[in-house]
Amino acid sequence: MKTAKKTLPIMLALSLIATAGACSGGSTASTTTAAAAKPADTTAAAAPADTTAAPAPTASADKQTITVWAPDEVVELTQTNLNNWLAGQAEWNGKYTITVSAMGEGDATTQMLTDVEAGADVFGFAQDQLARLVAAGALSKPGGVFLTNVTTNNDAGSVGAVTLNGDIYAYPETSDNGYFLYYDKSVVTDPSTLQGVIEQCAAAGKNMYMDIQSGWYDVAFFFGTGAECYYNYDTEGLVTGCVCDYSSEKGLAAMKAMVEMAKSKGKGYEQSPDGAAALFNPEGGTAGALVSGTWDYATVKDYLGENFGAAKMPTFTVDGQTFQMSGFGGFKLVGVKPQTDSDKLTFCHLVADYITSEEMQMARFEAKGWGPSNLNAQKSDAVQANEALAALGEQLAFCVGQGQYPQAYWDLTQAFGTDINSGKYADADDATLLAALKDLEDSLKEAK
Repeated sequence: MKTAKKTLPIMLALSLIATAGACSGGSTASTTTAAAAKPADTTAAAAPADTTAAPAPTASADKQTITVWAPDEVVELTQTNLNNWLAGQAEWNGKYTITVSAMGEGDATTQMLTDVEAGADVFGFAQDQLARLVAAGALSKPGGVFLTNVTTNNDAGSVGAVTLNGDIYAYPETSDNGYFLYYDKSVVTDPSTLQGVIEQCAAAGKNMYMDIQSGWYDVAFFFGTGAECYYNYDTEGLVTGCVCDYSSEKGLAAMKAMVEMAKSKGKGYEQSPDGAAALFNPEGGTAGALVSGTWDYATVKDYLGENFGAAKMPTFTVDGQTFQMSGFGGFKLVGVKPQTDSDKLTFCHLVADYITSEEMQMARFEAKGWGPSNLNAQKSDAVQANEALAALGEQLAFCVGQGQYPQAYWDLTQAFGTDINSGKYADADDATLLAALKDLEDSLKEAK
């Protein structure tokens, strides 16, 4: 589906943006293009009553520069597509230029938090940094048609990822960071249940692998049973509290499932020094099934060939009750820095809206395999043909968007998972397990 070709009049667009009072700043550019603008997809929004009253802006002899930060692997693609997008637009030509420079999502956040004014006008970042960027005043909220595009064109997980305390602060760019089940079809014929997968692997002399010695993976069990663990932050980006109910019946069910899984031959959590995908290597690989993400897709498919399988995470049963395994969902987002110039702010939102449009998401998928958050893009034949993205898309419906967690959370959950994996609780009764969960919960609540 092509991007809609309507042009948003400047005064109407200005009325749609929630402004904030940070000054703009420049950065050294890798490539530059003359700028013109339009919204990426305005068809989902209600038509304005009058779209003819506002005049187009007057071209200026002194062009302003809009800076865009994108990961190195998509800088050229982003610039090329922006060139094509702007080519036929006359309204803003001569007023702005756009430069696209290489900056990874993690580095972009660090730079913005260090000096918002000197940061890019439009930049990519990971969803777990949203709270910190909001606290730093580094994000201008989309409004009007831009807000409509965010909420109606993208999947629920990615919309949740750009939302903080009920307000939307950014634009979804991808919906492809999470985990699901890879399996060897010659070993596993039914990937629907965890116990069934483990038993099928064992029958073939293979193992199932999942690294729950990590707070990123063990939430597949905790969140699957309905337990919660998340942190609240103040406007300074400091932890104000932790909501955690692991020492509950929900947490107990999750821990019992992990303890049982750790009794299997592969203990479920072992990893290969050559990377998880290498566990499927026909030359000595011992995996019949593996929990991993899209980053291992090409390697696993190459190893398994016609026996390649991918599916959502299985269900697990504890004390007669069945749960769907959950997990964290990860998303790449695009933010707009607040501006004092309202015209420039509008144009920056137009740029962010286009960068995250269906057209651009499909371009990144086709060139780099990035999984789209755009609903139409997800339904495309090309995306559906990618077994890993199809499996992840199904799994993300059961996942929680990853928020911001302090380092202590990762350290504590790693130690907890390591104890389970070592067999420490193999023969423990419920009271012992609940005591361990209470210790973990108390420590997590004290983490800063």
